[in-house]
Amino acid sequence: MIRNIIFDLGGVLLDIDYRRTEKAFKDLSFENFDEVYSQLQQTETFDLFETGDLSTEEFRDAIREASGKGLADADIDKAWNAMLLDLPEKHINFLDTVREDYRIVLLSNTNELHLEAIYEKFGHEYTEFEYLFESTYYSHLVGYRKPEIEIFEEILEDRAMEADETLFIDDSPQHVEGAKAAGLHAYHLQAGTSILSLDRILQKFK
Repeated sequence: MIRNIIFDLGGVLLDIDYRRTEKAFKDLSFENFDEVYSQLQQTETFDLFETGDLSTEEFRDAIREASGKGLADADIDKAWNAMLLDLPEKHINFLDTVREDYRIVLLSNTNELHLEAIYEKFGHEYTEFEYLFESTYYSHLVGYRKPEIEIFEEILEDRAMEADETLFIDDSPQHVEGAKAAGLHAYHLQAGTSILSLDRILQKFK
């Protein structure tokens, strides 16, 4: 029986569009940005930024080096954050209902720039959103990132949850496979599918 649900943030609860960041960097003449970063794969620079092993300053320098352009910090930040769209109120209301029946946790591969941008964009609304969860785990603060098994194991141990009672929902297939490798139930929320269909998703794990 599923008692716990771990939700991904971007692409599941927070609307994002990777193409907007790709376009923004191409507009800055970083023409091959899509070769170093996408939803399915990315170079080590982005991995290190997501585990907190690369500072924001180092990340910007790495972008400048990869692009071969003397890009300004503000332009890099704006392009990188362009993918962040909306936090639908219907998702917030949905979570408020779900937590009545399940222990819910938030797990996000993110970074200092994105999290700061989210707090700035949504303000108190995002703080209230975080309060809906039993706990929140951001990769750059935890030191691990999906699909590494360690990040799932840390959550299970930290929250005293059983893997076979826990469902992980993410929009990236490689992260879903990581959760399965850690012994969790996992569901790939594909494009065009809404998290609001959770009841139907849960039926698959009964």
